[in-house]
Amino acid sequence: MTTDGLTLLDKPPGVTSFSALKPLKSRLATRRIGHAGTLDKFATGLLVVLIGRYTRLADLFSGLDKCYRATITFGRSTDTLDPEGQTVEEGPVPGLEAIRSAVKELTGTIDQKPPVYSAVHVNGKRAYRIARAGGEPKVVPRRITVHRIDILSYRSPELEVIVDCSKGTYIRALARDLGKLAGSCAYVQSLRRTRIGPYTVSEAVLPESFSGKENLLGSRELLSRLDGIGVCTVRDESVAGVQNGQTLQDCFFTAAPNKDGLHQLLSSTGCLLALVTRDHGQYRYKVVL
Repeated sequence: MTTDGLTLLDKPPGVTSFSALKPLKSRLATRRIGHAGTLDKFATGLLVVLIGRYTRLADLFSGLDKCYRATITFGRSTDTLDPEGQTVEEGPVPGLEAIRSAVKELTGTIDQKPPVYSAVHVNGKRAYRIARAGGEPKVVPRRITVHRIDILSYRSPELEVIVDCSKGTYIRALARDLGKLAGSCAYVQSLRRTRIGPYTVSEAVLPESFSGKENLLGSRELLSRLDGIGVCTVRDESVAGVQNGQTLQDCFFTAAPNKDGLHQLLSSTGCLLALVTRDHGQYRYKVVL
């Protein structure tokens, strides 16, 4: 029987996000596992992991805001903008006032150019593949929002910050741009993702500590934290109709929702059956599990 569920994983350094899932695949005896939001190999922190049929819910998590704690080193830059790359530039180490000024310029809604060593597509190819082959991928800037950059400490040349940002933000690119605006250059020395939407790394388990089904969290517990998602319980006699995508009616539910928006439909035993949107009393399936 397929295992379905969600879990919060604390990715260790030195492994890819994909490799971090291997212990889970082994202990759950399934390869149907995915995550929402990749972390660089050198980085650590939170991954939202979806198992079995719940992999179909990835879109709910990929667009959430994120929070990072990062150490940015000034006066040097690498080709990958992280500690694993080769030094490509050196410059003076800026003072704290210059850095604070740069932080102000990079806070808010801005256009950010992703790193050339990134997974963005350029003419159908991943940018990092083009760069590794010796090419120069023409990466297009994209609109992101940096909600805040809090400076925790500055022990020259290392700046420790907390960054709250939107989907699509590259902290490596943020470090690059901070360096330029401060009259120097910079790269990310260390990076840890501490939050994805309402989920925090303090709730997460390390891959090697994942013990199996007892570490899986129910959809009601996780999805109910997302803003605007309601919960409806489906009557036992209507469960088969929902699973077969039958046109929904209020009589399917033990208590029909009284507001429009996204709702999770649960069985009486708490099993997630579907996600639906309600618009002026009419229902439309988003995902049927």
